[in-house]
Amino acid sequence: MFGEDKDEPDRAVRTVQALLDATKSGQLPVGERDVQFFVLGLAPNAARISVRFWIRAPFGELAPRILQHFEDLRVVRRFENDPPTPSMFRLLSSLALQGKLDNVPPRLAGEWMRAILEGLPYPAGLLNAAVVRCKAEQDVTYLRAAVLKAWLNREQRRADRTLAIQHAHFKENLDMEQDNVPYRLGRLFAVLERIQQLAQPGINATIRDRYYGAASTTPVSVFTTLLRLKNAHLKKLSDGQEAYFERLIGEIVQAMTDFPRQLTLADQGRFALGYYHQRQAFYTRKEEAPATASTNTTTTPQEA
Repeated sequence: MFGEDKDEPDRAVRTVQALLDATKSGQLPVGERDVQFFVLGLAPNAARISVRFWIRAPFGELAPRILQHFEDLRVVRRFENDPPTPSMFRLLSSLALQGKLDNVPPRLAGEWMRAILEGLPYPAGLLNAAVVRCKAEQDVTYLRAAVLKAWLNREQRRADRTLAIQHAHFKENLDMEQDNVPYRLGRLFAVLERIQQLAQPGINATIRDRYYGAASTTPVSVFTTLLRLKNAHLKKLSDGQEAYFERLIGEIVQAMTDFPRQLTLADQGRFALGYYHQRQAFYTRKEEAPATASTNTTTTPQEA
């Protein structure tokens, strides 16, 4: 009777998780659905505090928007310890110079949170930050790929509502049926890099370090050179490996008529996502290549 309740830091987390799970399954009780939530967004403004946003919504409206946010972010993880539901802190840090939040544009976090809570397209600054960081570091990390996929799919849903459908929505994993040209160019770049890695084991710098920025911005200026390099690299592989990669490249480029002169910012995001998806596919999925002529054995991309 006089004892104190034990502190359970995870109790509130479990409660919210149960409510979100009930929302996802359509079993949220009516009483819970109508509970009003009030969210106030504040930001420092010199020596004052300014109101960034004020949102009032029932849980039945707010919960699906939060779930949609995490669904939009869902992308195949690069490493096993990558968080399946990354926090906004982690995501924003991945977009900042040196990974420091102080280097994030000051209004970006607030604009993004408001978009999440109101179910709106993400701010354009989010796409710009992700693309710029990918090019600056010549690397598409798990967190940046998650941001890019989420931004692109949200933007596409807005286009769907206006009947201006231009691209299919991007999936969590590699989509071999996706015919978007920038996405396929990103896939092609990942394949060419993989061929180089196999032809030159232990290489310190790949085509990504030298050509990623140009390939993702002005494809026509570099892909002819990269394909020439590919021919030299393929000669160092086994017959089975060479046949596998030639077939894969053919499947990727079959719908292309020419390399684009320049990619828009959104298309640079699609390029990055295609590169990430294809690269991850080499390490997370077993797929047999044709038998080599000399040994009559099969080779997986991982072994290639």
